[in-house]
Amino acid sequence: MSGLHMEISGSETGVPLVLLHGFGGDGSAWDAVRAHLPGSLRVITVDLPGHGGSLNSDGRGGAGRMAKAILAGLDEAGFAQFHLAGHSMGGAVAALIAMRAGDRVTSLTLVAPGGMAREINVDLLGRYAKASTEAEISACLAEMAGPGFAVPQAVIERFVAARSRPGALQALDETYRAMFPAGPAEGQGVLPADALAALSMPVAVIWGTEDRVLPCPNPQALPASFAFSVLPGLGHMLPEQAPDAVVRVLTQAVSGGA
Repeated sequence: MSGLHMEISGSETGVPLVLLHGFGGDGSAWDAVRAHLPGSLRVITVDLPGHGGSLNSDGRGGAGRMAKAILAGLDEAGFAQFHLAGHSMGGAVAALIAMRAGDRVTSLTLVAPGGMAREINVDLLGRYAKASTEAEISACLAEMAGPGFAVPQAVIERFVAARSRPGALQALDETYRAMFPAGPAEGQGVLPADALAALSMPVAVIWGTEDRVLPCPNPQALPASFAFSVLPGLGHMLPEQAPDAVVRVLTQAVSGGA
């Protein structure tokens, strides 16, 4: 599968839910969410190219390359239809997959997604891309999480171990550079608004008001067809900070909004 790492859990039948994590992490970011999803749901957790178990897979670099590689991996694994959810950079990747293969995506859930506006915390992400020691990683994650959330020590240790692997920091640097096609001073690349508005599947967006990585937008900044939920007082790491809220949105999405 071109080196792409997927973990499949839950039911062996039905339309699966594909989960895409954010920049610099891996599929374990979804652990608290997966633990509370319905057991009747088949869940596919993907490590983005250049991350985790997909460190050396095809598709390393920017969100467009990742989207193409993940779609190819799902093809190869035989998943013709799927619900799709992505956090942060994984949200931008998920949106690109939905634009390219909209007939295959049954629902789309975007959790504090990248690519919606130019605004992004370039300084924090630059430090995060280079962070390798426990102190550096802990400081970055605390800033990302926002007020009132202590990042578990086990999570910090997992990051330290992942970034100690040969080539891991180089892969993060590749991806960081690809986020800023016009250079960091110009902000992140933005997804085409007309293509987002044209998506035909149900789209849900969830965002924390205290997000220090990607500022929570005004509802008017998103397509009117998107169901937009705002979580007061929460930061960027919503799958870890607010798994119950994320599970609620995902459960609605996979049940057709019922």
